[in-house]
Amino acid sequence: MTPEQIAALLSFARPHDSRVRRALADPQQSAHTIAEWTRVLADVPAVLPEVRWDVSHAVRRYYEQRGGDRSAQFRAIEPHDVLAAWAPHRAELMQRHTDPVPAADPDNPAAWREELLGTRTAVATGHAPPAQPHAEINPAGQKRLAALVAGVGNGPRRYMPADVAEQLAEFRPARAAREAAIADGQPNPYAHKCTWCGAEDEQPCRTGYRARGKGRGTRALPHPCRIDAATRAAEKAEDEQQSLARLMSTPPAPRERRARHTSGGARP
Repeated sequence: MTPEQIAALLSFARPHDSRVRRALADPQQSAHTIAEWTRVLADVPAVLPEVRWDVSHAVRRYYEQRGGDRSAQFRAIEPHDVLAAWAPHRAELMQRHTDPVPAADPDNPAAWREELLGTRTAVATGHAPPAQPHAEINPAGQKRLAALVAGVGNGPRRYMPADVAEQLAEFRPARAAREAAIADGQPNPYAHKCTWCGAEDEQPCRTGYRARGKGRGTRALPHPCRIDAATRAAEKAEDEQQSLARLMSTPPAPRERRARHTSGGARP
């Protein structure tokens, strides 16, 4: 806030508190008070519609004595009261903000850090709006992006390069063994929901019988009912494929020729 804004703020508080009115009566004391408030509140904006912030509302709420707070009866409003009112709005700004990639050279850590901190400071003080890259995506695009992210590393269409999967195989032995079995043509038991422990598709089976899954661990191997379901599904798919193959390989029966019935007698 600038000295002009501080003077306007104190003028707004003057009708609410005679102590502020007396402090502004003397020109020298008034100038000293404005200078002190300006030094403390230099990084606080006067109005910021993005987070519904208005410093005059903060002054009014202080004198309304909300929640049984009677501080206004014992002392006039001070700069730290404005800082306390601004803090949650600043936190909301920073929660909306996503650090953009600095334009500085990444090989220069000092310049990179200085630009990054400068952007955050500008957002925290209300001099720049929060950077929100996801706001550029429409609702339909957000749903599609969420669906793609939910499928990363799961399901038959794994969004992971083969070389990365090979490097992670030693850290995920159970998953690596399952992927190798599927590659060899064996049925995937995790493609079906477990009827024993209730594990969803592509989720490992769980141990124990506690309610809501609290304190239950994960099994390295699926339950037998899950393996049976995968085997039955594979057998059914194989039978359907064989039936289709037989149907496609059977030549069609020749059409029977029938005599055509005509009317009107023979032509001359």
